[in-house]
Amino acid sequence: MADITQPQQAAAAADSGYASVPAVQQYLKMAERCAVDCAAQLREAGIDAAVLADNNKRIPGAALERLLARLIPASGDALFGLHTSQFIQPASYSVLGYITMNCANLREALVQVPVYEKIVGDMGVTTTERRGQDMFIRWSCNFSEPLVRRHVIENVLASWLRYARWIAQVEADPIRVCFEHPAPACALDDYRELFRCELLFDQPESGIWFDSALLDQPFQQADAQLLATLLDHASLLLREIDKDQSLVYQVKNRLRLMLQEELPRKETIAAQLGMNSRTLQRRLNEEGSGYQELLNELRLERAIHYLKHSELSLDEIGAKLGFAEPRSFYRSFKQWTGQTAGAYREQLQRGAD
Repeated sequence: MADITQPQQAAAAADSGYASVPAVQQYLKMAERCAVDCAAQLREAGIDAAVLADNNKRIPGAALERLLARLIPASGDALFGLHTSQFIQPASYSVLGYITMNCANLREALVQVPVYEKIVGDMGVTTTERRGQDMFIRWSCNFSEPLVRRHVIENVLASWLRYARWIAQVEADPIRVCFEHPAPACALDDYRELFRCELLFDQPESGIWFDSALLDQPFQQADAQLLATLLDHASLLLREIDKDQSLVYQVKNRLRLMLQEELPRKETIAAQLGMNSRTLQRRLNEEGSGYQELLNELRLERAIHYLKHSELSLDEIGAKLGFAEPRSFYRSFKQWTGQTAGAYREQLQRGAD
């Protein structure tokens, strides 16, 4: 079965990118609670403390990894990452935090996270998978240092749950939580108190399993008009973040955003990047790619998403991906994956049973 998320995750793992200042501040607050000299640790990690006064700034992900490699042992807290989740708030996720607050429900919020999580940082990649009535929200960490990786994973999963309970205004418990690292030597009481579900360690992946029915609980504070404004702002932030990236990367990000609304035209993408379509194609060719190739990659990504996580018919999926007629979608999907879209969905359903 085709799986386009693996190359994306491998590429992300090769470069820890950047981390937003709000994401860094959460760890510093916990370190201060543990009486750590944060100023000294910042100097040793090569981070200018003045940068952290501006929530719009970002620091290299490698610098955050160096910082955490110092803060964690200095804290003396064996569950530093887990306990850091107590400081989660909307601002911790930058504009993405306010986007999720104004979605209709958790299901809609989950659609936005993979698109805009780069605004928070490049520390990891979020993906979702549905199996029957259960939904697995997976987080693949990009840090490599084992101690840092373990604490960041525990922080992310614990923060997710705390934040989800807060914005949904329900004390919903997950089905189970999976950690890729071994169980800690200390007692698991703090894990049990927070997650209130089955805990599995030494797993192939880290993430949280939810009953998908919980994802449809309406958010009382949802504001569709404000959400639209926030999404526009987030798109502008992504463009600013992407400006120093490769052209292939920039085009894929724009395609991913636009494909949710309409079939993007090469001329439109080129104009957004300040060039004409011929120049866009030439520069993509220089990077070993092409516009149609990137569009097809994104269409396949979205097609697999709809087949996994929606009840849309094949014809409806084809229409959402901008195909003028269903036969074109059927033909393209088989060309991309070697099997029909219907067979792909059946295979997914058999795997979920």
